[in-house]
Amino acid sequence: MSQTGPVPDESLRTVILAAFAADSRIAAEALRVGVLNSIAHLAGVVDTLAKRAAAEELAGQVSGVRGVVNRIEAPGAPSPARTVNLSAKGDQLDEA
Repeated sequence: MSQTGPVPDESLRTVILAAFAADSRIAAEALRVGVLNSIAHLAGVVDTLAKRAAAEELAGQVSGVRGVVNRIEAPGAPSPARTVNLSAKGDQLDEA
């Protein structure tokens, strides 16, 4: 009788890092990975949006990952430090 339940965060992190190392698109990149409550948090810097998207896709494909927060910096990517103004005027929220 085997138990199935949530995969521990550190195990998910290990699997994601192994997937990154095995993928030729991003293997050489110095990306950081953290997992909290089965949500993968990605950070670092890459030189293309394609590499940024590949990292997010790989992390999201890992069984047990419930979501991905992609804070990898790349030319043309949204700033990971952008601020959100939550003072709604009308029906709009403003992003800076």
